Amino acid sequence: MKVSLFVTCIVDQMYPQVGLATVDLLSKLGAEVRFNSDQTCCGQPAFNTGFREEAREVAAHMLDVFETELKSADYVVAPSGSCTTMVKKFYVELFEGDANNLARVEAIGGKVYELSQFLVDVLGVQDLGLASAAKVTYHDSCHLLRELGVSGQPRELIKNIAGVEFVEMDRADACCGFGGTFSVKFPEISTAIAEEKIASIERTGADTLVACDSSCLMQISGLLSRRGSDIRCVHIAELLNDAR
Repeated sequence: MKVSLFVTCIVDQMYPQVGLATVDLLSKLGAEVRFNSDQTCCGQPAFNTGFREEAREVAAHMLDVFETELKSADYVVAPSGSCTTMVKKFYVELFEGDANNLARVEAIGGKVYELSQFLVDVLGVQDLGLASAAKVTYHDSCHLLRELGVSGQPRELIKNIAGVEFVEMDRADACCGFGGTFSVKFPEISTAIAEEKIASIERTGADTLVACDSSCLMQISGLLSRRGSDIRCVHIAELLNDAR
């Protein structure tokens, strides 16, 4: 099976270790992983802030790149529910009335998957035969849960790591407060929401927080570090790839 990596901006620029872990993990499972360096942003920042024309330009380039990729790759996989949602769901709104691009969105979007969803729903893998000693809780990223309906898949992958104690936090589905440009426009509200999320995490007694979006992890880990917390924040790709 050939997989094309859609690495996303925040992973490429700030969390490259997540991209590397994704490649390693998929390779261990027998996938041939491709990476097209012509890829850029999916257009979500511009889309969310109302710059629709600029977002369409960036999105059209993304479609060009992965349309070419899917001539030889079977699937496109991203370590992000947010960016996957942009392509699969919000491109439909972005290209409303544009029959040509909507047809491309439908064709490409059907082959684009978030990592945990791909592992469980496409590869049929739930137990990777891994072992690790950690007390883990999981944060549901908004787009991954609400737009893609992905919730059980990452939990199954975590629970099936031998030696891991999984503890569900209260209000696991509550937003972390990041919301992209929301955190820049409304920092006080963003921080207040994050404080509630931190409180939920701390009540579990977990030493490790796992999520499927690096943007959520950046928001949560930033606040935890300012509090001097020892709670480790990791992307699910890192957790699975580092376990033995």
